[in-house]
Amino acid sequence: MSMMRIRLTGSEDDVRAITNLLQSLDGIEHVEEVDDLMPHMDDPDSSSAGLSDVEGPGTHELEIDAPNAATAQKVRQAVEALAFDLDVVVEFEHDEG
Repeated sequence: MSMMRIRLTGSEDDVRAITNLLQSLDGIEHVEEVDDLMPHMDDPDSSSAGLSDVEGPGTHELEIDAPNAATAQKVRQAVEALAFDLDVVVEFEHDEG
């Protein structure tokens, strides 16, 4: 079993669409959005200190259990295609387990 992590930059609707796609793929039993564990604090000397960050797309991370390499590849291809259509940025991490 492999654990894949996908980092997305997009809206809540984009994340929901990608999650729905992942849950519809054969062999995928677990898809979960995990909290961002990194604190994002303003640097008091930054030119953007105190500015609202709700205007742009958010960053989200999904964890997916893929039973084998073929399914992991299918996940990657499907997510890349949908991300292109949605104009979402995706980054993949893959841990062999």
